[in-house]
Amino acid sequence: MDNETFNMDILQLEGLKVSPESSFPAFILLLLIYIFIMVSNIGLVVLIFADRSLHLPMYLLFCNMSINDVFGATVIIPHLLSDIFTPITDRYIYYINCAIQAFCAHFYGGTCHTVLMVMAFDRYMAICNPLRYAATMTNRMVVTLSVSAWAVSFILIAANIGLSVRLSRCRRVVINPFCDNASLFKLSCENIIVNQIYGLISSMGMLSVSMFTVMLTYLRIAMVCLSSKNKALNSKALQTCATHLAVYIIMLLSGSVIIILHRFPDLSDQRKMAAILFHVIPPSMNVVIYGLQIKAVRQKILIIFNRTNKMSEVK
Repeated sequence: MDNETFNMDILQLEGLKVSPESSFPAFILLLLIYIFIMVSNIGLVVLIFADRSLHLPMYLLFCNMSINDVFGATVIIPHLLSDIFTPITDRYIYYINCAIQAFCAHFYGGTCHTVLMVMAFDRYMAICNPLRYAATMTNRMVVTLSVSAWAVSFILIAANIGLSVRLSRCRRVVINPFCDNASLFKLSCENIIVNQIYGLISSMGMLSVSMFTVMLTYLRIAMVCLSSKNKALNSKALQTCATHLAVYIIMLLSGSVIIILHRFPDLSDQRKMAAILFHVIPPSMNVVIYGLQIKAVRQKILIIFNRTNKMSEVK
């Protein structure tokens, strides 16, 4: 009995499916991408916190996105790297670790939506209510919005994973590159209709609310820009909003592809790859878009590089 319980507590994980000859290139590529995500996102957060001129709500709120991107990549990529050179039949994970990984993976996705909604609200206040912006977007408000973004996602995902963890298990094979909520409840032979209904309501609800919020916000911003004759204001508004909108579209498309591919069982391998890319593309693209498109951040980065080059020339 103890041996049976032990076996059920250790799951076999499919992981990343690559051919032996592709293992080394896949490992190097994933490793380089992960290093880039970590260095660029952490570097941007350090830059924003270290430079007082960047202590503005827009940049401070973006730190939530960078931190979440580091978190989302760390949840998945290191585990994939460790499994690349391990035969599929020897890839194991403890059930508790699988549940934690599933929670973290969904928590990352949920926080992407909530943080981007908060950032959309900030842009709305800055462009549509500029006279009230300073009084509204105080440091306390920035902290409140940031905590709320993480807390809402945490509660929704915790309930989702909790419904799956309560189920008994009759299987021990996870047919996925990493653990997610579907992987957990598919290990059970019980009725999972409650899990499917809650998962559909929570995921579609989060997606609908974020899309409605962002669309409504930018529709309002567009109306203000069209009615304003201040070309400088319109140009600045369009630049910052286009940056934020590009980040949102990348995240939305990356997540939507996974949902669409779920409807086609024959494309399971493509869905698994899309699930991995969701933790790779947005974290690596977001920091590039903000770092290169926002003038203040770009200037600070150039100043740092110039100082570094001068110091190396002196040496």
